[in-house]
Amino acid sequence: MKGDKGKMMATTKKTPAAKPPVTRKAAAIKAPSAKAAEKAADKAPERASAEATAPGTGASASLTLPLRNLKAEKVGEVRLPEEIFDVPFRRHLVWEVVRQIRAREHRGTHKTKVRSEVSGSGKKPFKQKGTGRARQGGGRAPIHRHGGTVFGPVPHSYDLKVNAKAKKAALRCVLSEKARGNHVVLLDTLQLASHKTKDLAGVLAKLGVEGKALVLDRKDNLNLSRAAANNPKVVALDVLGLNVYDALNAGTLVFSEDALRAAIEVLA
Repeated sequence: MKGDKGKMMATTKKTPAAKPPVTRKAAAIKAPSAKAAEKAADKAPERASAEATAPGTGASASLTLPLRNLKAEKVGEVRLPEEIFDVPFRRHLVWEVVRQIRAREHRGTHKTKVRSEVSGSGKKPFKQKGTGRARQGGGRAPIHRHGGTVFGPVPHSYDLKVNAKAKKAALRCVLSEKARGNHVVLLDTLQLASHKTKDLAGVLAKLGVEGKALVLDRKDNLNLSRAAANNPKVVALDVLGLNVYDALNAGTLVFSEDALRAAIEVLA
């Protein structure tokens, strides 16, 4: 029995049976029903028409403007170039240019005097020690009345850097937006018979221009500039000085034929 106890008993490990690999069933793709196909076919033309009429994606009928005279009579038609009057509106680009124009209006002449520029003596008012008072080196220190200013404003320029290419692109965006909203009026000439404000106001009323208007012609048109000078809602400007801010601020843009030709030449 003792010998039997000393013997080691051999044990056999049972290996688990291999499980068959788990296979994922592929999701069955259902074919669209007949009703779903009919609905998709019905929506396709609507989607195509919406894309075709989206602003800035293609030519529109508003690119052809009627050419009128000072009596608001139609004397012809003018086709506007799509690369200037039919481009998408880029909001951030227009904001950058407007910000630069507004910042340029700051004169930047603000100035305060530091302790070396204010009037007063630099003599030490009393001795350094022995008085019990705080030490002082003069009467122009910022802690004193009539003393200098610390960290006050100094003259500097507020100009921001915007490339000329970006300015032209932003102006094309604004002109396109005005053209899409039918806020562009084209006249064959802006040579007024007189410099009276009443005459120019009458011409704009015949054309149906209401609210603020930006009238664009060449700078040698003195009657136009004088007639618009006393009207707070009308601004007469040389077309070469047209900018994004003035165009956005005006409700309607009134071009003469010569001014439109010059603007196209610059922005093309």
